Amino acid sequence: ADIAGFTALTEAHGDEQAADLVAGFCRAVRQLLAAHQAHEVKTIGDALMLRSSGAAAAIQLALCIVHDVGAQHGFPLVRVGMHTGPAVERESDWFGSTVNLAARVSAAAAGGEALLTAATGDAAGELAGMELRERGRWTFRNVTEPVQVYAAVRQGARSSAGLPIDPVCRMAVDPWHSVGRLTHEGIEYCFCSLGCAGTFAQHPARYTATDH
Repeated sequence: ADIAGFTALTEAHGDEQAADLVAGFCRAVRQLLAAHQAHEVKTIGDALMLRSSGAAAAIQLALCIVHDVGAQHGFPLVRVGMHTGPAVERESDWFGSTVNLAARVSAAAAGGEALLTAATGDAAGELAGMELRERGRWTFRNVTEPVQVYAAVRQGARSSAGLPIDPVCRMAVDPWHSVGRLTHEGIEYCFCSLGCAGTFAQHPARYTATDH
């Protein structure tokens, strides 16, 4: 997990404020670790290397880091990348191809995004309150084969059949046939029409209070 655009932030606000933001970022993330079966391995500049004993818990932690920590007023966007597999421990640090790929995925994520590999998605199994959106097969530097990547998103309200509910008209919507999707405070919403999507975009808080 790291701060997106940290170099630009440092240039704009100076070294002292940038260092303070990194310290605040690390403190906020550390407060989340125990509840998500995770612990800190080390810090690397503006990044935190984390290890979790459960893939589903790691995905939930990633969403909290991206959308709760990173959504604070005056705080820059953050991003998270995850991969699951074996690694070698040496003096409380971790090494190997699993660690390297996790770092590659994190570097490829956009600000406000939590990305994971198929290996993490498979290890997580069924996810409660979260969904994985396919982002395709990506090629990473020094990784032989393309890697299937997913973005994790929080679910909005669901119908009894498990379909997302349009937050404006409250109609159940098949995600594959929706006219559009919008993300607000880390939750992805599907819409039955452009009219509903436009109405939501103008006043999202009016339609999301019951989903929190």
